[in-house]
Amino acid sequence: MDIADFRDDQIERYARHILLNEVGGTGQARLLSSRVLVVGAGGLGSPLLLYLAAAGVGTLGVIDDDAVDISNLQRQVAHTTERIGVPKVESAAAAVRALNPDVVVEQHRARLTAANALDLFSRYDLIADGSDNFATRFLVQDAAYLAGRPLVSAAVLRFEGQLATFKAHLGPPHPCYRCLYREPPPPGVIPTCAEAGVLGAVTGVLGTLQATEVVKELLGLGQSLSGHLMIWDALAASFRKVRLPRDPDCPLCGAHATIRDLSAHGEPPANLCATP
Repeated sequence: MDIADFRDDQIERYARHILLNEVGGTGQARLLSSRVLVVGAGGLGSPLLLYLAAAGVGTLGVIDDDAVDISNLQRQVAHTTERIGVPKVESAAAAVRALNPDVVVEQHRARLTAANALDLFSRYDLIADGSDNFATRFLVQDAAYLAGRPLVSAAVLRFEGQLATFKAHLGPPHPCYRCLYREPPPPGVIPTCAEAGVLGAVTGVLGTLQATEVVKELLGLGQSLSGHLMIWDALAASFRKVRLPRDPDCPLCGAHATIRDLSAHGEPPANLCATP
């Protein structure tokens, strides 16, 4: 697709992108032909899906097995009071369609598991993770690496958020998630957002930053976050960007990797939310 193929309404819709030298018509056409899978349609997935839809990412997949609950509405802005009880993938798809009918939404109302992750990830250009527990986060990272797909991962808890991009499948110097966290922590060590709380707007900030990094990766713009971890403290109004080196002894991407499939992953918990 080229800008010459754009409809008049598309030229008007994406005019602010097309005006950017770094994007232009070629970049917008690339976005329209891109496929992104969002894991979780909750606090992070909501702003992420909306901004990717607004940007004109042509196909958005969303996987979530939960339904909209009134307690979600404090932060999960893709959902509405009228859609309480509706599956989140259906509610998110309705929000995307209302915003941009150009976008195709592929709904996966299911729990992400070791049995379905590789097949699902292989259908998309990039994976964006907004899940709520370490079991799912490690499964997403391992599956993205094994499927050869870049991963943009965000996490929030209380008043803080973290953001990183992982492209270890490209080889050194890119690290993977296990270079940061070798193994999941024992259950109960780190609370979920349901246990510790989260300021709703914090999920909006991190989800929007995550959408920005997804668009950058799709278009090859600017400096990738691969090899870095961005940390935001809302109460201190401060950002920190720390270097994240590749671990040569990493069990997933290291020289003597021991993880070659997803067989070690058990069944992740249901109800994707947004904890680190």
